[in-house]
Amino acid sequence: MSKTTAADLIDRLERAGIRPSAQRVAIAGYVLATSEHPSADEVWQRVKTDFPMVSRATVYNTLQLFTEHGLLRQLVLAEGCVVFDPHVAPHHHFVDDVTGRIEDIPWSALRVGKVDQLEGVDVREYMVVVRGRRTRG
Repeated sequence: MSKTTAADLIDRLERAGIRPSAQRVAIAGYVLATSEHPSADEVWQRVKTDFPMVSRATVYNTLQLFTEHGLLRQLVLAEGCVVFDPHVAPHHHFVDDVTGRIEDIPWSALRVGKVDQLEGVDVREYMVVVRGRRTRG
């Protein structure tokens, strides 16, 4: 897998309607390429190792901006814990009870029926969150 270049990140931000600053490119370099589902503090800790002058507020504001422009999804998969997901296409999640790790489950792996038949609600989107423990892999 090829590494994303700064030019690629700048292009992606510009296509999303975001002005690419050095801080935004540094944050994008991690959060848009990870397979993890990091919290804002985890993003800040990770990015500041390579970009020490980035502030926590800048990270929080940038994550919000990326979410508003469709580059990330903001999820609450555990009470009081907001995480960010760079995989914005429809999919489900598995949360490991032992490690807390969040993994993607392909959309086609689960079937949810009759969502469109729910009365009195206009469903905008849905996903299944499966919780348990990994037994292999």
